[in-house]
Amino acid sequence: MKYARLTKEQFDELHAEFASFLATQAIDKAEWDSLKLNKPEVAEQELDVFSDLIWEGVLSRAEFLEHFSKNHIFLFQCFETHVQSIVLKSLVAETDFLTKDGLQWLSDNMFTDAIEMKTGKKTFTEDRNSSIFELIQQGAFLSDGQLFRQINSIIES
Repeated sequence: MKYARLTKEQFDELHAEFASFLATQAIDKAEWDSLKLNKPEVAEQELDVFSDLIWEGVLSRAEFLEHFSKNHIFLFQCFETHVQSIVLKSLVAETDFLTKDGLQWLSDNMFTDAIEMKTGKKTFTEDRNSSIFELIQQGAFLSDGQLFRQINSIIES
């Protein structure tokens, strides 16, 4: 398995897609029920293959990621061969970017000495999708890129 198995909730959301996937494997509902009962290892393999297919599609389309922690915000824009990053760090220890108040504080103090801002670029050393998946495993999530674009346009002007 290249990525991670989807959660039960994700499988529930993708029920129709999973049924289509099984159909392409010539597995109908009766056969799927039989596999789960009599050959659970084969059923597990099918779940893993489907999970990897879904992850591959999601990661291939991924462009922006965000990761928030108490004192840091990591913003990423993913390209074909590299990732651009913007890292915001609060120099005020009691700031908590995981709260609404912390984000308001960021808005009020964005261009003060209380915020350290760094930009970077990293070339993918392994497969692009695997690199993006690794960021997700570390706590990043897919985003619309609005925050990245806003801050990047200010930095570039």
